[in-house]
Amino acid sequence: MKRNIWAFLIAALPLGLFAQSNTNTNKFKQLGTELPTSNTYRTASGAPGHQYWQQQADYKMSIKLDDEKQTVTGTETITYTNNSPDVLTYLWLQLDQNVRAQGSDKDLINTGSISDKMSFGELERMLNNFDGGFKIQSVTDVSGNALKHTIVKTMMRVDLASPLKPGAKVSFKVAWWYNINNRMEIGGRSGYEYFEEEDNYLYTIAQFFPRMCVYSDNQGWQHKQFLGRGEFTLPFGDYEVEISVPDDHIVAATGELQNASKVLTAAQRNRFAKAKSANDPVMIVTQDEAEKAEKNHSKNYKTWVFKAKNVRDFAFATSRKFIWDAQGVSIGNKTIMAMSFYPKEGNPLWEQYSTKLVAHTIKTYSKYTIDYQYPVAISVHANAIGMEYPMICFNGGRPEKDGTYSQGTKYGMHGVIIHEVGHNFFPMIINSDERQWTWMDEGLNTFVQFLTEQEWDKNYPSRRGPAHKIVDYMGGDKSNIMPIMTNSESIIQFGNNAYAKPCTALNILRETVLGRELFDYAFKEYCTRWAYKHPTPADFFRTMEDASGVDLDWFWRGWFYTTDHCDQGIAQVDWFQINTQNPEVEKPIAQEKSENENKGITYNRNNSESWKSRVDEDKALLDFYLTHDKFRVYEVDKKDYERYLSNLTDKEKALLESGYQFYQIKFINEGGLVMPVIVEFEYVDGTTEQMHIPAEIWRFNDKEVTKVFVLKKEVVRIELDPNLEVADTDRNNNYWPPRVEPTRFQLYKNNQRQEENPMQRMQRNEKLEKGE
Repeated sequence: MKRNIWAFLIAALPLGLFAQSNTNTNKFKQLGTELPTSNTYRTASGAPGHQYWQQQADYKMSIKLDDEKQTVTGTETITYTNNSPDVLTYLWLQLDQNVRAQGSDKDLINTGSISDKMSFGELERMLNNFDGGFKIQSVTDVSGNALKHTIVKTMMRVDLASPLKPGAKVSFKVAWWYNINNRMEIGGRSGYEYFEEEDNYLYTIAQFFPRMCVYSDNQGWQHKQFLGRGEFTLPFGDYEVEISVPDDHIVAATGELQNASKVLTAAQRNRFAKAKSANDPVMIVTQDEAEKAEKNHSKNYKTWVFKAKNVRDFAFATSRKFIWDAQGVSIGNKTIMAMSFYPKEGNPLWEQYSTKLVAHTIKTYSKYTIDYQYPVAISVHANAIGMEYPMICFNGGRPEKDGTYSQGTKYGMHGVIIHEVGHNFFPMIINSDERQWTWMDEGLNTFVQFLTEQEWDKNYPSRRGPAHKIVDYMGGDKSNIMPIMTNSESIIQFGNNAYAKPCTALNILRETVLGRELFDYAFKEYCTRWAYKHPTPADFFRTMEDASGVDLDWFWRGWFYTTDHCDQGIAQVDWFQINTQNPEVEKPIAQEKSENENKGITYNRNNSESWKSRVDEDKALLDFYLTHDKFRVYEVDKKDYERYLSNLTDKEKALLESGYQFYQIKFINEGGLVMPVIVEFEYVDGTTEQMHIPAEIWRFNDKEVTKVFVLKKEVVRIELDPNLEVADTDRNNNYWPPRVEPTRFQLYKNNQRQEENPMQRMQRNEKLEKGE
């Protein structure tokens, strides 16, 4: 009986209670659960809230670089200020060098395979057993009392002697050392490059000290392990750093040099003073001076002292090989020293371009973001690298030994300098979480890099930025593509995902969706709001909408949360004209259409042959329908037309005679990514017209839509995305009448001759012309 009662009750319930709920898959659904709930720390407008806070970590360090053993030894005193509302019983530090410790997770999780070919370099890296981890000597309070600490791979927890209350500070000391890696053999963001012919080293040193982790309102401690890809998340603070190196070295570092009188000659100091107001770079250390220093190999040491305020990190470079030039750059009410440090191997490229590129970069970025506030901006040349730190970056781009270089080397060097100097803004000032979201610094930086490259040279061959340059990636194998909103350590196709795609998205947002003026205002507002703070993706998305006044949830969802691509097409075009009812107009049109009508193979053959049909032979078979001229204009036709006109208003008559052409077009979206529809019409008189239709045309059906265009002239050609604005992956369906775009292929023959760069080719040409 119970079973029957339950059966009755279930049968009586509305069927909908057991039906599967419909999921809202609309491309224009608002970003709700995807974004965190706003609060007093981070507002719904994307701005920092009235109770926003962030921690501060100040460092005093003493560092010695041993040029014989290739080691760094250091001590630091960290003063940590707890600006949070929370009581902290321990602190977390990053031990990034432990990624090179023997048996590190980075090595253990590294995967790969062996094919029938492997370079010596690849094999050496596979067999590498370099011991590069931090050797922590002590962790104490300022009185020297040991503090309990626990090393967890690339992180270290320091247990405090007493809880750190809100608003309080604590100071503690750490001593350590580590072996410097040979960057040219085993890679790395920092390390040394060895010049065997001279027995000299060029050191680019970073992540060289235990650094504080970020403790934030949105995730607490950011202590996700460093696996080598997801970069750094760091609090702001003030630094005072003493760096001891051989006394024939020149040091470049984050911050301002404090003891120039002790480490520079009088001539070098005078040159530096002159450089502050110079229109072109001034040599502080000349190539002749650097080449003399290369031969010294001094065993004595001297100490360089640097101070930096409100920075998130510190790095330095040192070598006896350095040439040094500098130039003052006016930004706002400040003079910024743009500087370059490079070995002779970098010339002639580096002397000609580096510092001018630094100056151009900080000027252009300041225009699109905020004014550059730090006192210096430094580009250091080390081979095959691109890495950034506050006020200093390490950049590749080396000519051939004969001083010539390819166009690729030149623009590669230009691009890496602009990119790495640009990182002073993202993430050194607009301080996003690199460990979590690579795109927030790399993608935004690559976007402003693109703008900066184009302002350097209108014909600059930018690799990333233009919409059409991302189509091969976005339209590729989806199993090798991940959404931009993917954690840094899990990204497939790192460069395309974290650099190229977000850069392209922002360029499309600027050029096509918002327009330059509206985008630039909103982007600058984001940079102003979050300068020297810790923004999240939601803060960026919300600020761009808040400041532009445009709902962009569809754009963020499609470009950042999915792997959809844009493939718009023209599926069908129908042409309509108004029937004027005027027999003197309509009957000739109908006659021409009838005469030009293709009636098929049988009709065409029969009428092309000389034989006669039965009706042709027997005139008695002719009747009204076989003899009546239906295309002749009769008096009755004219009277009927006059009667029709008499019932129309003047407005209706004008519309009847307007000559409007109606084109009904069915657009398809085969890639899934909704984007604006940009249509170009070419008219019979040779003129063209473009129409920009917002992406919301897809709001009810994101697969296909039909729209009627009312035009004043006859159309001979229709094209979608004529200016390559929306990253359409297949342009073969963008045309009416249909057309296929050709793809060119190149024939080649194996050539044993080593490829020349264009400069070397012209040198050979000069010799041939001279008969040599």
